[in-house]
Amino acid sequence: MVSQDQKTKAETFLKLHTQKEILVLLNSWDPGSSKLIEASGFKAVATTSMGISASLGYPDCQKIPFSEMLDAIAKIASRVTIPVTADIEGGFGNNIDEIISCIGKIIATGIVGINIEDSVNLSPNLLEIPEFSVRLQAIRKLSNTLGFHLVINARTDVFLTSSGVPEGRLKQAIERGNKYLEAGADCIFVPGIWSRDDISTLVKEIAGPINILANPTNAPSLPPSVAELEDLGVARVSLGASAMKATLLLLKKIAGELQTDGSYNLLYDSLTPLQEASKAYAMATGGHI
Repeated sequence: MVSQDQKTKAETFLKLHTQKEILVLLNSWDPGSSKLIEASGFKAVATTSMGISASLGYPDCQKIPFSEMLDAIAKIASRVTIPVTADIEGGFGNNIDEIISCIGKIIATGIVGINIEDSVNLSPNLLEIPEFSVRLQAIRKLSNTLGFHLVINARTDVFLTSSGVPEGRLKQAIERGNKYLEAGADCIFVPGIWSRDDISTLVKEIAGPINILANPTNAPSLPPSVAELEDLGVARVSLGASAMKATLLLLKKIAGELQTDGSYNLLYDSLTPLQEASKAYAMATGGHI
């Protein structure tokens, strides 16, 4: 059963995709990171499936049991008050019935949006457009049956997986994007694209909001800034798993220094000033400094 609060949050989240101001999403992986993001003033929380999987000791690409992913999403949705959109990879099912069953359970956690992708285990052999479109249609039908508008961010991995020949990828992403919108998607997510000219073309040629991944860990150079993406007409920008990776890297560096030198310089620097470290802790826990 979808509550009125969930319906209202879904309407609010959908509107954020059509305003002049770009929707900025710093992806979270657990309740603490989600609460910190909310306390930092972001308008919505977006989960990273890779981040959730890593936080529970699993690799990416749906290696995590669905029950554990569902539990993680439910905990996040229950601990913040702003809209939550969940990255559900390929839908955690081998067919439409399984996928719809899983999405129904995900909706029941209180989330208002999903990311779903057209690749399988990041293979360059993407799902055919009609097959993925049927999935989107089924998800939209489920959403309508429940009486609320689930915000569907349809991800095409044309660039991320280097699908097809390089000179045809932009055209393929545009074709897929428009077909997915026709099938019921609200926004088209095209990770792995960095060229300002290509991004501008996507915005002009795809008849709906565009989500760009600004993940410095995968880009050949620093991706366009938020302001630049907004000027290009991008509706939504997300950071994916990069913040989670940065957190793990800091832990790795602290561990390495502790093992090799027996010193705490990196840890000390990261906790300085202590007042800011305490504030971050309070933001993540909802407590006081």
